[in-house]
Amino acid sequence: MTTDKGFELIREFERSTDPIPQFNDDGVRSVLEDISKIYQENYAHATTFTETRDRKFLPLVMYRHKLIQRQKRCVLAYLANRLFRLKALRWHVGATLPPEIKSCINEPESMWFNKYSKILAEYMASIHEGYGLNLTNDIKPPKSLYIEVRCLTDYGKFELDNGEIVLLKKNSQHYLPKLQCEQLIRQGILQHIT
Repeated sequence: MTTDKGFELIREFERSTDPIPQFNDDGVRSVLEDISKIYQENYAHATTFTETRDRKFLPLVMYRHKLIQRQKRCVLAYLANRLFRLKALRWHVGATLPPEIKSCINEPESMWFNKYSKILAEYMASIHEGYGLNLTNDIKPPKSLYIEVRCLTDYGKFELDNGEIVLLKKNSQHYLPKLQCEQLIRQGILQHIT
């Protein structure tokens, strides 16, 4: 009767090696059109069944109903998995998405990411009697408070908590407080030298 477009949507998403693949607008639209088409066919047969009480339509109506439910679940699973990946990216990359990831998400996902980042930031600011606590830092205690890092891009001036300004140029090496440079490491600006 129909191809399993919803399952193909999920399979394509799971096979992707990107942090978050490009939103498959055509695939989602195709599944939604398929659902609408099946619903219209099913509605006609369900109306006929209601009027005539001819049971020969009942198995087909039930099959189509289950097919619609399955396709809906597949689309919702696709959308939910995209949000789960965006949520994980917020914890690993930070509140600002890199351009290559930002280009792969659509406007509603971008709005969701911004709202999630705002809520997370407000919560982190409210912890510890208003002093705040960055929950995105390492959970394990650090072996050292300072780490050696190499700058991978020309970042410019970076101000430390103590007011010291460090100039981050490409291929320069620095000995910085771990807590202050973790976010730049996640963003790919700095690299931890072991």
